[in-house]
Amino acid sequence: MRAVAAALARASTRATPPRARERARRGRRFVATRGWTGGGGASPNDDWARARGGEKGALEAGLYLVATPIGNLEDVTIRALRTLRDADAILAEDTRTTRNLLNAYGIATPLVSYHAHNEARRREGTLRRLASGGALALVSDAGMPTVNDPGADLARAAAEIGVRVVPVPGPSAVLAALAGGGLPTDEFTFIGFPPPKSSARTKRLKSFAKANATLIMFVPPHKLLGTLEDAVKALGNRRCAVCRELTKVHEEFWRGTLDEAREEFERRAPRGEITLLIEGYGDGSASTAASDDESDEDIPSASSVEEALRAMLADGYSPSEASRRVAKDLGVRRRDTYGVAQRLSEEIKR
Repeated sequence: MRAVAAALARASTRATPPRARERARRGRRFVATRGWTGGGGASPNDDWARARGGEKGALEAGLYLVATPIGNLEDVTIRALRTLRDADAILAEDTRTTRNLLNAYGIATPLVSYHAHNEARRREGTLRRLASGGALALVSDAGMPTVNDPGADLARAAAEIGVRVVPVPGPSAVLAALAGGGLPTDEFTFIGFPPPKSSARTKRLKSFAKANATLIMFVPPHKLLGTLEDAVKALGNRRCAVCRELTKVHEEFWRGTLDEAREEFERRAPRGEITLLIEGYGDGSASTAASDDESDEDIPSASSVEEALRAMLADGYSPSEASRRVAKDLGVRRRDTYGVAQRLSEEIKR
């Protein structure tokens, strides 16, 4: 138990800025956004510390797809820790990264490298081990394995031969960015990493030009400016959110338009892991937006849109739902109603 407590303390220290650690040492309770610092009250990981004292448990045979932290080690779930502890072995995209997590929580399960460059070679042997009753955990460097990461073929092949495939959900850069990005969340499309070349990237983005859903993608920092430029060409100057270093010490949510984002990150070079969100075209806008031959009288005025939104918000609808309904009812683009709905919601709160 002392080893586990020490490991938890190390994990908390790594996740917490020095100033926050100093506050904790002074005895004041301080919960930082990057990690628990103690100073009064129980750690979120006390349940694991208590459970860790028992013997390694029996895990039912199968392939366990275990989500791991995307930055902050304290985001791992108790279920994920138990699964990693009790598995026969852990298939890891990068054994060094996974070893850091295991060491932080006192887990000694054997690691086996399983990544894009060796998965074809390792797959058959892994399937034989699963078919013979093995309990294996699969992890990626961060987040949910198989989603834009190695292992999807293994999970599919395991299911085809009757092996139990068990997702152990947890941290997700996609959902964290969507939740904090400030764009509509009721419908979204994740496209992974866009093509590296500008022409192919523009073509790919253009295929979503009339899609209502918020668009989510992973962008390497050196590709951000090019992706923003191509997005403007393909989609127009829409609202976006540049979400950097999620759950880490230097986490940032930058919000604005695509053009503003390009100007911002021309001034300062983007760094770290980036999840980019771009607003959708708007619910029903492709079919209900006013056509060129319609008169101006058919286009709802700004005041009528605002009046409809006020009524929806007064009835208890969220800004997202109110903007969606008004856009559909009045035949306008959702991008033209969502910002107004947000502003009116804030006014009502005041």
